[in-house]
Amino acid sequence: MDSTDLALTKFGIGQPVTRMEDPKLLRGRGRYTDDINLPDQAHAVMVRSRVAHGSLTGIDAEEARRLPGVLGIYTAADLAQYGPIKPMQTVPMRDGSPMRAPQRPALPRDRVRFLGEAVAFVVAETTAQAKDAAEAVALDIDPLQAVTTPEQATAPDAPLLHEIAPGNVCLDYHYGDTASVAAAFAKAAHVTRLKLASNRIVVNAMEPRSALGSFDPGSGRYTLHLGCQGVFGMRNMLKDILGVPPDKVHVLTDNVGGSFGMKSSVFPEYICLLHAARALGRPVKWTDERSESFLSDHHGRDHEMQAELALDKDGTFLAVRLSGYGNAGAFSVAVLPFSINAVKNVVSVYKTPLLEVSTKGVLTNTTPTGAYRGAGRPEGNYYMERLIDTAAAELGMDRVELRRRNYIAPEAMPYKASSAQLYDSGEFRAVLDRALALADWQGFEKRKAESRAQGKLRGRGIGSYLEVTAPPGKEMGGLRFEADGMVTMITGTLDYGQGHGSPLAQVIVDRLGIPFDRLRLLQGDSDQLVVGGGTGGSRTAMASGTALVEASRQVIARGKAIAGHLLEAAAADIEFARGRFTIAGTDRSIGLLEMAAKLRSGAALPAELPKSLDVALSVDTPPSSFPNGCHIAEVEVDPETGSVAVVRYAMVNDFGTLLNPLLAEGQAHGGIVQGIGQALMERTFYDEEGQLLSGSYMDYAMPRAGDAPMFDFLSHPVPAKTNPLGVKGCGEAGCAGALPSVMNALIDALAPYGIRHLDMPATPERIWRAIRESRKKA
Repeated sequence: MDSTDLALTKFGIGQPVTRMEDPKLLRGRGRYTDDINLPDQAHAVMVRSRVAHGSLTGIDAEEARRLPGVLGIYTAADLAQYGPIKPMQTVPMRDGSPMRAPQRPALPRDRVRFLGEAVAFVVAETTAQAKDAAEAVALDIDPLQAVTTPEQATAPDAPLLHEIAPGNVCLDYHYGDTASVAAAFAKAAHVTRLKLASNRIVVNAMEPRSALGSFDPGSGRYTLHLGCQGVFGMRNMLKDILGVPPDKVHVLTDNVGGSFGMKSSVFPEYICLLHAARALGRPVKWTDERSESFLSDHHGRDHEMQAELALDKDGTFLAVRLSGYGNAGAFSVAVLPFSINAVKNVVSVYKTPLLEVSTKGVLTNTTPTGAYRGAGRPEGNYYMERLIDTAAAELGMDRVELRRRNYIAPEAMPYKASSAQLYDSGEFRAVLDRALALADWQGFEKRKAESRAQGKLRGRGIGSYLEVTAPPGKEMGGLRFEADGMVTMITGTLDYGQGHGSPLAQVIVDRLGIPFDRLRLLQGDSDQLVVGGGTGGSRTAMASGTALVEASRQVIARGKAIAGHLLEAAAADIEFARGRFTIAGTDRSIGLLEMAAKLRSGAALPAELPKSLDVALSVDTPPSSFPNGCHIAEVEVDPETGSVAVVRYAMVNDFGTLLNPLLAEGQAHGGIVQGIGQALMERTFYDEEGQLLSGSYMDYAMPRAGDAPMFDFLSHPVPAKTNPLGVKGCGEAGCAGALPSVMNALIDALAPYGIRHLDMPATPERIWRAIRESRKKA
């Protein structure tokens, strides 16, 4: 086996290659935003509101200005020249009119609307001096009534948060044929109804947000270092707010320690830093602290839904209906999770002919909610899977059989779902059967008896899921042959912990035969991109993968033309394989990297030939794909304390072609642990005045390694037919399988007490109380 064959065998598509950045990160040599310092930089600290709702009648900063090291204190009046921060997503109202989304100023002028909202900011020589000055800034705020839930905010006597949104409703969304769905429910032999909540989550990325802004007066150009999910999109949002052309904003992102959707947005702090950098003529840096991030980072989830499933006498699904609210917080950031993404994902793997979704986005005096791992995809699957288990219990049917008879069959593909999505592939029954075998479904009763002997309850739960990944857009694919012999892959998605470098390099190894160790990835410099859709919605393998496949094709086309000249043959006679251009039927050839070296050294070429192998292009990305799978969890419950533990977890996933099975499994593990956290422990709680009572790790429980069992992982890949690599995406699937499987397992364990439902998070206290209430009724 020669070196090329070895490279393809070890580093090609489908191989479990470790992340190329791991040696650097494990040695502490990563470069996160807070690691970056510029000469003569100053430091910023935000002054935040300590009330959730009030009239801002004055800001007294005179004492603070006199403190040592203070360079400037800025308020809304200083930032009046900048535009507002617009919602990340807008969705039409049910009547087709624009949603009533308030636009957020970088700093409020006369009213605060949530606890922790930045009202002013201080810049000083050191962070400590800026903190001292921020504490000396006196805010004069007259408290107003606060509303923290959609129920409170939509009450007739509720205070109005924004004039643009009457009744505090920023979105009134509807999908489906109301009359047809109503007729289906009317004729149904059985209807299952559940009130379901998707609890509010504090994102808690490992790396807090941080940013470093500078301004070049000579060029009139802003530069911002920060952690985000896509520098091209961030640049475009910033230039609109700053009111400058795109080339006057430069966004740079190095390593990012997690985001889960949260860091995709523009936050007020970024506008503040850039303004101060311009005003002071110095770079200005800000790094959040965990206590502040609980308040100022966008939260996730927070939906309340009435879910209904109509079935005929045989248990065949006739229709599903969702109605409810999404708590948008004080400003609308992301509404897709409780509107369009609810539609796309709730029907999941089931042939449900009719669907209706009616939801409202409600503004409250809480931290704004944004995208959080899955952004409506896990919730949609959770609603359906809880309905199915509840329906099976109500009908006395086997929950496995109820699923089997309603799965979409492989021969039905392509399948037009009632969500208007066109499924191209999937073998849902086969995935279920393999998951049942992996989980030892038949051996459960023995394990249940063993738990009972120890005084524990044991339950098992199924979570079949299907996710609709991000919609099509545009993405960059670039390949640059460098002077040091390396090849730089350039694309506009962005790695914030996923490990993009290795799987994308594996695509290039497969297509071009370039050795893995000669490849590196560039994503975090907006000046280097021609377009970039960022990372989100499990899109990178499809978007960047497709772009790099096309870039590889163009490199080969260029190389064939050049090889024809260098080898003195017609370009049509040149073949390419395993990294070499060869004259067909001969042993005369030249390697791709050898050719790149010749071009760099000034090889003479006719004018009509390309002078470089470098490619930079934009492609239309493929349509959404449909990763799916079946997760099976087992839990043990101590009925005397309410404590619950996930003790077994098996999953079979269809992620299409696996570029890198090691990283795909790792993505599933992370999503599952986050799902366990939401299901069993993470609770964000506001009091009646809008004060956050779970604002630190003393009060907000995060999942740890000990809260998860060892995972049994199998793949059942059915390649997608809509992109050249056959990939489907995997970044958010763990959450989609974990929420329903864990909660269904818990309810199964509590079935002897007649408990049919508990809302997330199912904390020990909630479980204990539910058991006690059941015993009182018995």
